[in-house]
Amino acid sequence: MRRRPPHLIELSEQDQQLFEDLVQDGRIEQRVARRARILLAMSDPATVIAQLADKVEVTRVAIWQLCRRYEELGLEAVFDAPRSGRPWEISPLGARRN
Repeated sequence: MRRRPPHLIELSEQDQQLFEDLVQDGRIEQRVARRARILLAMSDPATVIAQLADKVEVTRVAIWQLCRRYEELGLEAVFDAPRSGRPWEISPLGARRN
């Protein structure tokens, strides 16, 4: 089976440090930490996409899409995009959607 070399992501030192901090922060949402892990791995030339996909439990297509999104948006790629709809209202009784 032929292995396509990964498209390496060029991370600045600042981006790399932020991603490492996100991965180690226990309070961050796991989907954000997973995206940071993927981008950190994609900056390493020894990364095998199929093994990375199995490790983080996403498809290879999702990894390539995240890489393209990072190249377009930069750091914003690891965070969720804004969604349409009315925002949650937070009250002393708890969060609810009105």
